[in-house]
Amino acid sequence: MNEWQETEIISKVPATWREYKLDEIGEFKNGANFNAQAFGFGYPVVNVKHLYKGRYAELENLDEVKTETIKKIDEYELRNNDLLFARSSVTLEGTGQVAMVKNLPERKFIFSGFIIRFRCTSSRVYSPFLSYLLRTKFYKEHFVNIAADTSIINLSQDTLKKISVYIPDVEEQKAIASVLSSLDDKIDLLHRQNTTLEHMAETLFRQWFVEEAQEDWEEVPLRDVCSINNGYAFQSETYRETGQKIIRTMNFNNHWIEFNSLVYVSEELAKSFEKFYLRRNDFLLVMVGASLGNFAIVTNDVIPSLQNQNMWCFRSHKTIFQHYLNFAMRYIINNALNGASGSAREFFQKGVFYEIKIQTPPNELIQKFHNIFESYFSKIELNRKQIKTLENLSDNLLPKLMSGEVRVEIEGTFE
Repeated sequence: MNEWQETEIISKVPATWREYKLDEIGEFKNGANFNAQAFGFGYPVVNVKHLYKGRYAELENLDEVKTETIKKIDEYELRNNDLLFARSSVTLEGTGQVAMVKNLPERKFIFSGFIIRFRCTSSRVYSPFLSYLLRTKFYKEHFVNIAADTSIINLSQDTLKKISVYIPDVEEQKAIASVLSSLDDKIDLLHRQNTTLEHMAETLFRQWFVEEAQEDWEEVPLRDVCSINNGYAFQSETYRETGQKIIRTMNFNNHWIEFNSLVYVSEELAKSFEKFYLRRNDFLLVMVGASLGNFAIVTNDVIPSLQNQNMWCFRSHKTIFQHYLNFAMRYIINNALNGASGSAREFFQKGVFYEIKIQTPPNELIQKFHNIFESYFSKIELNRKQIKTLENLSDNLLPKLMSGEVRVEIEGTFE
């Protein structure tokens, strides 16, 4: 029978797991500080915003600072398996976010002053395991509680050094990390497949309807091909933990809808808002605020759901025209943003959008594009469903593995 030990952060873990303070197994370093004049070709910089996309820090399309800005590059250079903590965040929940550095290119990368780097120095600890451990709900809640007790939303080295972690032997650490990494790798693969499918469709649209566009194709105002529907300003006091989903602009992510920070209204209340229900393949556009021009497509896993305020829903009068409309809207939005000035940069006007001209290629070509992209779109939807299943499995398994509630067998059996 397993014996257990009580802990402060995780209620209990196997008695054989060893407790370490983080400063016993590694070293901390605050990131580099620099001003706006420092930006220019040189060292790519990982900033706080690059820690929130998944288990690994983002390393692509980073801002750079001039090499002469960083006097002691060895102190700020990143290495694979470094763990990066968000020292501060605009939201309490974002404080203490952890991401690991992996697959560094053959360049010197540094990290900004809003990040604390942890570099493991102990052979008893496997960095990928530690990264997963520190990303569990146990530690996220602990970091939030620490930050909530300070006058500013901030974590310091001194605070992190005192954090206790409870760790099995290295072989079990590797086995646990392997299980979780396998799930994450499958999720990443499905995301990449969806990106490839979207790029294929974009290439096809550009070739057929931009590069090979015919002069005799009729141009009509958007009002002739689609409706532009407002959402409803649902009040926060009507939000519930379960019920009917409300899609808000904060749920837009890379032109799709994600289910982070979802809110709901009761099924009974939702009956009063039938006209705000979204449909598969609707095109949603943020028409006001800092996210002006951001858009997302409604997939079948999103429905049923209700449309919130601050966005428009573009819905084609003809079903076969919707895929074409959704890609044409990308060009329309880009032109609207680039041509905007003054208050037009703060909000779009529906009357103006209704009069924007859109080409109407022959029905046969529209039908052909619809048929091709519908197969892509259905595959994207299937992948999204599989991603959600794997994410739920990972979310459920992570705390159980990290607390020892579920054990991974290694060359034998656990009692």
